[in-house]
Amino acid sequence: MTGKMDIIWTAKEAAAATGGTVHSDWVAIGISIDTRTIKKGELFVALNGDARDGHEFVKDALAKGAMALVSHVPDGVDKHALLIVPDTLVALQDLGRAARLRTGAKIIAVTGSVGKTGTKEMLASAFGVLGQTYASKASYNNHWGVPLSLSSMHAGCDTGIFEIGMNHSGEITPLSQMVHPDIAIITTIAPVHMAHFESVQQIADAKAEVFDGMNHNSAAILNRDNEWFAHLKASAETKGVKVYGFGEHEEADARLVDCMEAANGSRAKMRIVDEEVSFTLLMPGRHIMMNALAVLLAVKLAGGDVTKAAKALETMEPLAGRGLHEYIDIGDPKNPVTLIDESYNASPIAMNAAFKVLALIDPGRGGRRIAVLGDMYELGPNAAQIHRDLCLPLEAAGVNLVYTSGPLMKSLYDALPAPKRGGHEDDTVELAKIVPEVLVPGDVVMVKGSRGGGQTPRMKVVVEALRTLPEKLKGKKTENAV
Repeated sequence: MTGKMDIIWTAKEAAAATGGTVHSDWVAIGISIDTRTIKKGELFVALNGDARDGHEFVKDALAKGAMALVSHVPDGVDKHALLIVPDTLVALQDLGRAARLRTGAKIIAVTGSVGKTGTKEMLASAFGVLGQTYASKASYNNHWGVPLSLSSMHAGCDTGIFEIGMNHSGEITPLSQMVHPDIAIITTIAPVHMAHFESVQQIADAKAEVFDGMNHNSAAILNRDNEWFAHLKASAETKGVKVYGFGEHEEADARLVDCMEAANGSRAKMRIVDEEVSFTLLMPGRHIMMNALAVLLAVKLAGGDVTKAAKALETMEPLAGRGLHEYIDIGDPKNPVTLIDESYNASPIAMNAAFKVLALIDPGRGGRRIAVLGDMYELGPNAAQIHRDLCLPLEAAGVNLVYTSGPLMKSLYDALPAPKRGGHEDDTVELAKIVPEVLVPGDVVMVKGSRGGGQTPRMKVVVEALRTLPEKLKGKKTENAV
């Protein structure tokens, strides 16, 4: 039985929010755009995508006990479980706006060139111990992801946390106006998406659009160490938004006083406005601690318990595709291969941060540091040179072998000293066949690259090949025994 607290939308509320038509008094416990994962009682939104029209899957959704938001009634579908509107994307956006208007939650938005999703997840953990908290799933941060996330938030939440992304100028403004954040975090500004911008300042201006949805009682949390801090601060203040800084800068409101980095995590001492807090993260890397600064500053500004929030962060582990460490037995259980899964996405600044983490991890007996790298996208006309420039940080990290995939990474591969060239394949599927074969016990392997582009499924296929290596080796042993 569905409890009252489980209900996100009644049919009448959804119809009123969207101007749509319903024919029965159903209730929805969630919103979904994917019939593969949809649950009974959720509302399926039939979006018309680039490849498929969601209306093709309405029957599947209803068969699983869901309702559906549609722009027309598909053939053979009973309309009793439908919400019928002129345009499903517009209706989803209307649901998002209505969800924002009805809630009394403290709303936090996160944007920036890198670190958005990790910061969003830390915010969810920190605020999760302080009250009922909702955070957008995965990286749902675009024109459909943000309204999907907003419309999925229960009206009774204490805190709502939303990631906002962009590829072009003008994309964040309507999303910020929809989210209407009380607190906005810009993690940092870096030369990412340069294929769509003429300068880094244009990127800063595009990220500053997050202030367009904020009012005079709201707060912006900005990276005090970033060269674009003053530029962003001026932009926020023109909207009447109060600015707070985080970083190692002496004038930062949330300041990293000390940080000890290790292979299995980092320990830091921080001053959050007028409070001092020390804690340990299981996730290695100074860049992770910098994002934690922003998170705890948000807790402070929201009137939360900073010490309690920091304790919650101590239990977090790296996410799959974003620094998750795994140990793979390939014949010597006491000397496994260490896999660092950074396959979710990549940019120059993220690559450098990942290499620094790799440098912290000492290989086991007889092992090596190995980097498996895929193309970084949207870097503009200097993309090839930017890839070649990874040679120095790879050298500084003590990487012994580099395997690459994609035409851009070929520029890096050709620039590497011959002893470091492990192999290159244009297709990641082919690369996934090579890398497992060269591993020895004690190796440390980091896999990183951008999503999208012409190479599908990108670097994740390499990670999956490495994860299944023990089973394949066990199968070979069985064959040999027979």
